[in-house]
Amino acid sequence: MSKVRIVADSTCDLSKELLAKYDISVIPLCVIMGEDSYFDGENITPDELYAWADANKTTPKTAAIPFDKATDVLKPFMEAGDDIIFFGISSKMSTTCNVARIIAEDTPYERLFVIDSENLSTGIGLQVLRAARLASEGKSAEEIVSEIEGERSKVRASFVVDTLTYLARGGRCNAVTALMANTLKLHPVISVKDGSMGVGKKLRGKLEIVLDKYVEEMTDELMMADRERVFITHSGCSEEIIERVKSRLEALGHFDEICITRAGGVISSHCGPNTLGVLYYLS
Repeated sequence: MSKVRIVADSTCDLSKELLAKYDISVIPLCVIMGEDSYFDGENITPDELYAWADANKTTPKTAAIPFDKATDVLKPFMEAGDDIIFFGISSKMSTTCNVARIIAEDTPYERLFVIDSENLSTGIGLQVLRAARLASEGKSAEEIVSEIEGERSKVRASFVVDTLTYLARGGRCNAVTALMANTLKLHPVISVKDGSMGVGKKLRGKLEIVLDKYVEEMTDELMMADRERVFITHSGCSEEIIERVKSRLEALGHFDEICITRAGGVISSHCGPNTLGVLYYLS
């Protein structure tokens, strides 16, 4: 019986510990800074990215997984005759899923299944970990794909953005709007729906107070979430802020596991530092 291999692109933002624990392989997207290109999570850190962005008053560009890099990761699994399930960032945000599909067609390899996560960051990671669990339980690739795609709309992914500067630099927000929001200490809540990002409420005040309100307002839904795990994913927040949010989630007494992960270079390049989100599955 062939082995089911779980592969994701680097925007899943899973920690090295989680990747190792669940035997998940990662293919990096590219981060382009000026004339130099880097592999997300391999030879560039978010802090280095922030330093470059602030020095150059612009944000890095990002690109889908490189064809050659993806082939290098997938080829050994193909040669072993394994079933491969690949998770990519929402196709409305990147062509990454298409790269994986082209590899399957060009090889040709009929046991490479491509799942458009319709999400980003640990909104992908939640799906990846669920797939890894199903694989460990002996589910077939077809069964896993069917279950993941059937439950995909139950993923809840949202983030509180500390500054709109990075979104403005990347052309995702008007510069005047960003200036006003930063001046008034407005922190928009960015949510993912149907594979696209949208701006929800704009919360006002110091970041730690805003995050208290953010968690408080989602408490009812959190209590209806799948108990298996919840993610706190951030782009460089202080330990004090992270622990504050974690304590609020622990106080609910609902989740079996609270995972804390830091966003990689691609996600960080768009949202900027001090962004924090709480991500989970609805049950």
